[in-house]
Parts: sequence; structure tokens; C-alpha cells
Amino acid sequence: MIQLRSQNPNEDTEWNDILRRKGIIPEKEKEVTEDQIVNIVEKTVNEKTGHVINNLENMTLDELDELEDEEDEIALFKYRMKRIEEMKKLAGKPTFGEVIEITSRDYIQEVNKAGENVWVILHLYKAGIPLCSLINQYLTNLAKKFPLTKFLKSISTSCIAGWPDSNLPTIFIYCDGQMEKQIVGPMELRGMKLTEAELEWMFGQAGAIPTKITEDPKPKVRDALFSALKHGSNDDVADSNDW
Repeated sequence: MIQLRSQNPNEDTEWNDILRRKGIIPEKEKEVTEDQIVNIVEKTVNEKTGHVINNLENMTLDELDELEDEEDEIALFKYRMKRIEEMKKLAGKPTFGEVIEITSRDYIQEVNKAGENVWVILHLYKAGIPLCSLINQYLTNLAKKFPLTKFLKSISTSCIAGWPDSNLPTIFIYCDGQMEKQIVGPMELRGMKLTEAELEWMFGQAGAIPTKITEDPKPKVRDALFSALKHGSNDDVADSNDW
């Protein structure tokens, strides 16, 4: 008598396929994906939340206290699910995190072919110009802070032949290979008083980085003058009191 060796009925083998067709072993169990699990849990949470809301008027104080704890857990769970979805989306995007030095030969590859929906910030500079050095320092920090944006720098004449020094620093901002904004010269870049927060705000206004700075951090001249006059008047009053 031939004895058949035991095997897992869920394995994908030719012999198991024959046995399934004959009805000797059951069909293979279907695997539940992560997305299906998330959908099932979300559906359960939504049904429970809807049921609870419909019965709020009939609840006791103790039941309402328990509900408050449950709502905190539900809110936390929904936040976690949202973060998971955000992380999944970001997982497929390229990350950079540093400032890359390029020349004119690298332009097409690094700018035009940077990738779909990839923002590129290119700084044209020259050694010996203090504001250029300051901006390169800021870009190094911003590149680490916003790794989904591609930060590039290039010596001006090695990228664009004959680009005048009077236009430096120059910043070009691209998306999908198309120029979205250009900031040319020390006046537009606010000179040596430029702060990193101001530069971050400029990039955010162009849409190149997801900054949380929504208002221009540059001190307003009018506010500064008003503050100086206010303090000056207070000093005058103090002096008169002393007198």
C-alpha cells in the first residue's frame, strides 16, 4: 500500500490544484491585505461612532465619560491611519537632503529630468561674494529640513555663460522642468540682512517647500519706527518725572 505524504493544503502545488478540482481538499484560503484590514477597521470605527452619536441623548454621565475616552482612542486611531497614508505616498517619492553642485552639462538631467512633481531650487553663485556664501549656508540647512525638494547650486559662469556678477546671487525655482519663479540680485534677496527664515518663506510662497512660515518674517520698517518712537517717548516721560 502506497502512503501519501502529508502536505499543506494551502501550498501552491500542481498536486494540490488537482485535489482542489476533485473536491478532495478545500480551496486555498485568501490572504487579507493591509489595505483591506485598514478598510475593515475604519468601517467598524465609523459605524460605532455613528451609532454612539445617535444615542447621545439617552446616555448617563458615566456612559458619557466612557464615550469621551473612546473618542480619544478613535481620534488617535484616525490620526494614525492618516499618517500611514501620508507615509505610503511619500515612500514612492525621491528624497535628496543635500545641496548638489552642478554645471551646464548636468542641467538637463538634474533640472528637466528631476522627476514628476519634483521642485528644484537652483542657486547661481560665485566665490568671494558674501551674500552668495550666506545663501549657500542657508540652503544646506533647508535641504536637510525639506528633503523632498531638490536643492542645487552652480558657479554662475559654469552654468550660464556670460551671466553678470551684478545678478548674483540668483535663484531659479522649477517644477516639472518648468521655471516657476526667479529671484535675481542682492536687492531682491534683501542683502546681508537676509535671514534663513525669510529665505524659507520666499521658497514657501513659490510652492517649492511645505514651510509652516506663512507670513514674511522680515521686520516691518513702519513697526520698527513706531516701536522706537514709543520707547523714546517713554524715556522722555521718565526723564521729566526724574526732573
